[in-house]
Amino acid sequence: MRKRKMLLVALVLLLGIAIGCSKRPSDQQIQTDIQAKAASDPDTKDSDISVAAKDGKVTLSGKVKTPAAQQKLEQIAREEPGAAGVDDQTAVQPDATAAPAPAQAMAPPPPPPVEKPKPQPIVVPAGTTLTVTVSQALSSKTSQTGQTFLATIAQPVSVGGRTAIPAGSTVSGTVVTAKSKGKIKGQGELSLALTSVTVKGQTYNIQTGVVDQTVKGKGKRTAVATGGGAAGGALIGGIAGGGKGAGIGALAGAGVGLLGGTLTGNQQIEIPAESALSFRLSAPLTLPPPGE
Repeated sequence: MRKRKMLLVALVLLLGIAIGCSKRPSDQQIQTDIQAKAASDPDTKDSDISVAAKDGKVTLSGKVKTPAAQQKLEQIAREEPGAAGVDDQTAVQPDATAAPAPAQAMAPPPPPPVEKPKPQPIVVPAGTTLTVTVSQALSSKTSQTGQTFLATIAQPVSVGGRTAIPAGSTVSGTVVTAKSKGKIKGQGELSLALTSVTVKGQTYNIQTGVVDQTVKGKGKRTAVATGGGAAGGALIGGIAGGGKGAGIGALAGAGVGLLGGTLTGNQQIEIPAESALSFRLSAPLTLPPPGE
């Protein structure tokens, strides 16, 4: 009888175990139940999660809106019948619906700086008279064609009330023609032109009319302005003789009274050092703005 009772008890225990095992939810059932509960719960319904179960162990992954939703989801999983454990791998995502911080009032952009008008270059117009003082003597007998000579500005040149070329500026010129007069026939000739001027250490090329002076016949001499019409320039002074020489005063009228050449004993044209000559620009001269 004792053996029969013991066998009966064993059978009952085995039957209970079998019944208990047959009632344990499957992993698929656990997953489905947790997802359904999470979708219906107000705290977790907006969560983007996935549920996996293996041998009763539940793994949660994905994103939840708030830490409270994360805690509630884990609670749902732990309370699920058949769940042997919960591995919560969810992450809390930033609240996309949170109101942005109020923007600080932005100061209006500063007005653009007012650009100062750029200084304009100084343009010395054609026809401007350049009065110079030669630094060395020039002669129809001793000077050579192509020879360079130096001079200085005797009077400042102004444009629009501003000094463009100060007095004392260095000027370079060239002997265009130098021809000695023969004893019996032929004529002496001396022609000059300016080629450059140096202003504030910078040298600029210039073009002027040619100052031309000749002597022929019985010591009569003429002075004409060439290379720029009557405005080309002048050698001014007491010129002896008639003809064109008599009109030199009118030719110099547009400029300044200057010291001219003189006749030597052998009727050659001589221009002593420190003589003043007048030339006129045949093309405009552009200089940098003041202060540059």
